[in-house]
Order: sequence, then C-alpha cells, then structure tokens
Amino acid sequence: MKNERGSWGSNIGFLMAAIGSAVGLGNIWGFPYKMGKSGGFTFLLIYLLLAVFVGFVIMMGELSMGRKTRQGVVGAYHSLSKRFPWVGWLAIFAPFIIMSFYAVLGGYCIDYMALNLSNLAFGGAELTSGADLFSAMLANQFGSVAFTLLFLLICYAINRGGISGGIEKFNNVGMPALFVMLVIIIIRSLTLPGAAEGLKFMLVPGYAVKAGFIASSPGLVTVLSAAGGQMFFSLSLAMGAMITYGSYLDKKENLVKNSAVIVVADTLVAFMAGIAVIPAAVSNGIRNGVEMSQIKLGGPSLLFITLQDVFREMGAAGPLFGVIFYLLVLIAAISSAISLVEVVSTFFLDRAARKGREGNRHKVVFWVCVAIMIEATIVALDGLGSNGLWVPGQAGGANIRPWNDCWLDFMDMMSEGVAMPLGSLLMSLMIGWEIKPKTLLNEIHHGSASNIDRFFSICIRFIVPLAMAFILLGQINDFFSLNLF
Repeated sequence: MKNERGSWGSNIGFLMAAIGSAVGLGNIWGFPYKMGKSGGFTFLLIYLLLAVFVGFVIMMGELSMGRKTRQGVVGAYHSLSKRFPWVGWLAIFAPFIIMSFYAVLGGYCIDYMALNLSNLAFGGAELTSGADLFSAMLANQFGSVAFTLLFLLICYAINRGGISGGIEKFNNVGMPALFVMLVIIIIRSLTLPGAAEGLKFMLVPGYAVKAGFIASSPGLVTVLSAAGGQMFFSLSLAMGAMITYGSYLDKKENLVKNSAVIVVADTLVAFMAGIAVIPAAVSNGIRNGVEMSQIKLGGPSLLFITLQDVFREMGAAGPLFGVIFYLLVLIAAISSAISLVEVVSTFFLDRAARKGREGNRHKVVFWVCVAIMIEATIVALDGLGSNGLWVPGQAGGANIRPWNDCWLDFMDMMSEGVAMPLGSLLMSLMIGWEIKPKTLLNEIHHGSASNIDRFFSICIRFIVPLAMAFILLGQINDFFSLNLF
C-alpha cells in the first residue's frame, strides 16, 4: 500500500535516522560514567542482557505499531487500544519536554565549537579553564538563548524538508561523519599518558572504588537500575520516535533485522564514546594532580569542563580536536532532536489529514519549534540553576525537592523520570495482555521470515513489564532521593 504520508528513500536511510535518534548526548556523557561507577564489565553485561530482552523487544513493538497504523504515536494508540489510548499523549509530552533542555545543551555545543574554531583560526591568548569558561557561559543569559535559537533553527531547516528530503539526508551524511570523528578522538584519547587508567575505570570490575573514583561499590540492585535506565533512554524508547519513524517505513522492510541493527549500533557508539572521552578525562586529571574522586566523568560537566580542559592542555593541536569533538557532539544532539521535533510535528500533520485537510509541514514545524523555544528559553535563562530563577518546588528560596536544583532537572524528572518509563510499562501491558502479541507479530512478519514469535510474546508479556516497573521505580528513587535501595 502506498504511503501517502511520505516514506523513507531507502532502508539504509531509515536505519541512519533511527540510529541517529538513538545516539544522543546521553550516550556520550551517561553510558561511560554509569558503566565505570557501576561495576565496569558487570554493568556492560547487564546492559547487554537488558538490551536484548527488553530494548530489542520494545523497539520491534514500537516500529510495528507505527507501520501497522501508519500514524504518529497518538493515532497509533487510539487505533490499537481501547484501554490505553491515552498513553500516546505521554509519548508526545516526553519529547516536547525533553527538547526544552536538549535545545539548550545543543546550543552549548555550538558555542564551544565556535570557541575552539575561533582559537584554531586566529590563535590568540591561552584559553581559560573549562570551569571558568562554563560558568561564564551559564551567566551569559543572552548568549545561551541566542545559541539555543540557532540550534532550533537548524532543526527547523532539517525537519521542514520532510522525512526523505530532510531527516534522511541529514543522517545519511551526519552518522558516517560522526563515526569517523569518533574514531579520530578515540585514537588521540588512547595516546594520552595515563589513558589506561580511564580504560580500567570503564572495564575492570571494582576498579572505580579501588582507584578512588567513587567511595563504595554499588549493590546489584543499583547496577540493575542504572543499566536499565541507560538502556531505555539510550535507545530513544517511549518518546514516540520509533513509532513515528516506523509509520513512514515500507511494508517490505524487515523489522526484526532493523531493530537488531539499531540496538547494536547504538550500543557500539555508546561504548566507543566512552573510550573517546573517559581515558582523556582521566589522563588530564592525573597530569594536573586532581584527586580521582574530583575528576568529572559524567553529565554536562564532562563535556563542557573536563574535556575542554583536555583540549586546552593539548597545546596548538587542542583547538582542532576541540572543533572535531564538539562538532561530533552537535551532530549527535541534532540527530536526536530532529526525531523529537518530528514526533510532535507528525501529530499535527496526522490530525489535519484526519480532518480531510493537507497539513502544511513548513508551518507545523515552525510553530512546534516556536513552542519549544518558549520553554527552552526558561531553561537557558536558568543556566543550570546558576542565575537564581525560581524552580517549581522551591519555597522561600529553599528547595523542598532534591530534583529541583534547576529547571533542567525539573524537566528531566517529568519526561525521562516518569513519562517515558511509565509509557513503556503501559505499552507492554497493552501489547501483551490487551491486544495480544499476535496483533503486532502479524505486522512484524511482513518482510521478515524470522521465527521470533515465542521470544517476542514471552518478553513483552512478562520480562518487559517487570523490567519497566523496576526501571520506573529506580528513576523515581533517583529523582526524589528516596534511598529505597
């Protein structure tokens, strides 16, 4: 059946876009840090098991929901479910809220890339330390808003081109370029003195405690929660992206193979990102006599403080590697952001089609980006809590919730902390116990002769709901500091 909504130009184009959606900032600063502090290879093994029995299954489920219904996430749930039609709204809410801080972080990447490019082209005085530079950037509210706007203008320019003319074209160039730049950074990182300590932090069980990176070894429950949360968010699940991308996918394409390729590629890039950034960060800390526990190996501080200091210490070649690295991170941010913009845009385009009207993609994408810019402006002005803005949950200038340190934390809590794991939990219950796995297996069999039925049915009915309930509990525990385990 011809897809009147548009379609991917090729299967490789779809895969590049789907991998691009999955590969984001969380791969670069989240995966390696969580792996190191949560047992190294032990974390990796648990992560891989969860990726196979949970991530791979949810990926197949979301792609098949999109392709079967030929609708975005809200329409897909309404078409398939009588008990859970409202769950689709969680998958609209999550990407919209995520973009409030993702656009700001993308703007930071542009700022840092421009800084390193300027220093590369014109030279000049020695760069200030990463901490001073980051603090100055956060305090510059006008600059933060301006770079956020520039990031969203890039997203608008790509999304307005449509599926094959915009998103696919960008990722067909962006993903290979990201891989090449990642290899360049890995080679330079591993040649730095002391880089082996960083590899041990990532790979050797218990080394993070022994070397003084963290105070104590985490328990098995904590490792399971960390690995599950990272797997879930790293694969862009429950944010509507895979349902939306699947709705543009041809019936002849093999969903089993495509799901496996996306999961493997995302995990590989996350692991490579760890090898690129952690050894360099540890090497720089050792050379400057910084205590292991004080080296920042996760979150925005890793990208914008620790690694900027690494490039600063490289001398004349530092700005070149800085440009390559921040361009790499920017591509990862854009490839994820455009999938989130597409989720929200597709909802409005499909709604217009249901009313018998042809949606104007240019206008829809424009107003979606305007709405995102409004919420992102709040996060940009807040400057990760450094500019004194009131955050929901504060009373009399004091925080009454530990997750309310800044607007970014608050937005992250609502989207990644609650909406996404809750949405996946309810989706697995819908597929496994309401509409039954066979409903989607019939769709999965189009273009695939794989004998996946029993595996999919068992996982979606039993393993996935249990894992998602545990991940949801872990996220609530982390965001609200409940100290349940």
